[in-house]
Amino acid sequence: MSDNFKQRDKKSGIIEAALQVFGEKGYYNATIAEIARGAGVSEATIYEYFGSKEDLLFAIPGEITSTAVQFLEGMAPYIKGAENRIRAIIYGYYNLYRDNPNYSSLVLLDLKHNRNFMETESYQTVRKSAGMILASIQEGIDSGEFREDIDPQLVRSMLLGTIEHIFFRWHLMGRKDDLEDFVDPMIDIIMDGVRREKNPQAYQINIQLPPQQG
Repeated sequence: MSDNFKQRDKKSGIIEAALQVFGEKGYYNATIAEIARGAGVSEATIYEYFGSKEDLLFAIPGEITSTAVQFLEGMAPYIKGAENRIRAIIYGYYNLYRDNPNYSSLVLLDLKHNRNFMETESYQTVRKSAGMILASIQEGIDSGEFREDIDPQLVRSMLLGTIEHIFFRWHLMGRKDDLEDFVDPMIDIIMDGVRREKNPQAYQINIQLPPQQG
């Protein structure tokens, strides 16, 4: 096993342990000592890879989201139609947040409004996945699948905002209830408002005016 592979493996182990500790205890209550125990390394080793506790926090989304983005990028060319592609991407978000509750907790409760995070490479990876939705919406407009007068940024915000709101509340309620699959109904409602009518129905209006007097 090469030294580079060992380093990547050790770094991934630290990130995995940090995700579990941060997700269970919250960023501010977690300690580097707890993460070091979970990863089976010394605290000094963690600081060799990450300059601070915050740097470690910021590294987690880049590590996890990059894998999801690579999968979606490989799958997207085989999905025909902008709406179908959007549906697949949103399901990717749903599955990632549901199957990795520590990750969704970290993103929604600790990172979403952190301005320092927005200046990191990890944030650019997160933006890339959101950019895939924006590109699919624009593709639908250009192809005539969607209406020309819609705002792609607004549609994307509606899609992602719904997911984030539902999972945010799920975490605040202690993850007690099982999450229902809300993706298809949610997308159907939004797409009903952005689809372009293929065969708009023509209406004929007959107006009968009263006869003029005199």
